[in-house]
Amino acid sequence: MLLLPLTGLAGPGAASKKAQSRAEADTVLAQVANGAPVPTATSRLRFLRQEAYAAEEIGPLLRTTYEERTRRNLVALLASLGARTGESTLVKLASDGDSTVRMYAAQGLARLGSRNTGAVLPLLQDKSSGVRREAARALGASRNPKMGKPLMAAAKDEQDLEVRAALLEAAGACGDAKQKVALKKYLDSDSESTRFAAARGLCRLGAPEGFAFAQKLLGNSDKFVRRQGLVLFEGVPAKKASPVLSPLLKDADRTLAATAARVLYQGGDAASLDWLVLASWNAKGEEKLVYEKELETLQLADDRRKAILRKAGVAP
Repeated sequence: MLLLPLTGLAGPGAASKKAQSRAEADTVLAQVANGAPVPTATSRLRFLRQEAYAAEEIGPLLRTTYEERTRRNLVALLASLGARTGESTLVKLASDGDSTVRMYAAQGLARLGSRNTGAVLPLLQDKSSGVRREAARALGASRNPKMGKPLMAAAKDEQDLEVRAALLEAAGACGDAKQKVALKKYLDSDSESTRFAAARGLCRLGAPEGFAFAQKLLGNSDKFVRRQGLVLFEGVPAKKASPVLSPLLKDADRTLAATAARVLYQGGDAASLDWLVLASWNAKGEEKLVYEKELETLQLADDRRKAILRKAGVAP
């Protein structure tokens, strides 16, 4: 009994702040359960750094939630958090009776890069195209080369062009080099989205045919076509992409330059993040927004930005 008031007098220590953050996280979860928008809740939980706690709490909440829309919102929130503590719940939800829930579950497992492919593989045959699409992305994100064969088999029979594209990209993302030959055949497809997806899969596997396809787009005079070519390098290791992308940092199209820097950083080139931060620091007006858009995609923390600027000697 005496400990309770003493705890209250302890001041804003680490334990007290953690308790406050968790209490606010509970409030956010309650708001989502009552219809609050999921994106706002996700942003708030990330700001509080309570993603892991919230993901763990959503499981019990779902067991006592029966209203369809509320269940879907809670699962969408869980999928968006990217917290490992929610993985087991997402695996269970992958076999849920609601196709929207199954789709969100696959999205969440993809965000985690989950290795639990056994829960996702059956979804390649799901009646919902949205579920099949997200299942393909989840299997690609698993980085398990053994998924290449079933992904290409599913692509062969898939009639939905968007789902087929996801399957082809995933076959490359999972790292199965044996699928290069099969992917090359799709470069001659009548469907533009299919050709593009096959090229992206090949780029992720480091295949020359994929890079050649991308470089042809980058050499186009239309800036939007060039940006399409750059998209093909998403997910490609920086060591493989650098010979093509590094020269783009000096390109007159600053959107292309900023995106190239972000793709290189996500591919493992740490120096590209410094380049983006300094470019934003030196830019003015609308050009600054170009760099900030990419930094926002990376969810760069303020302290990390300040450290980069201090290292460069342009900020105290």
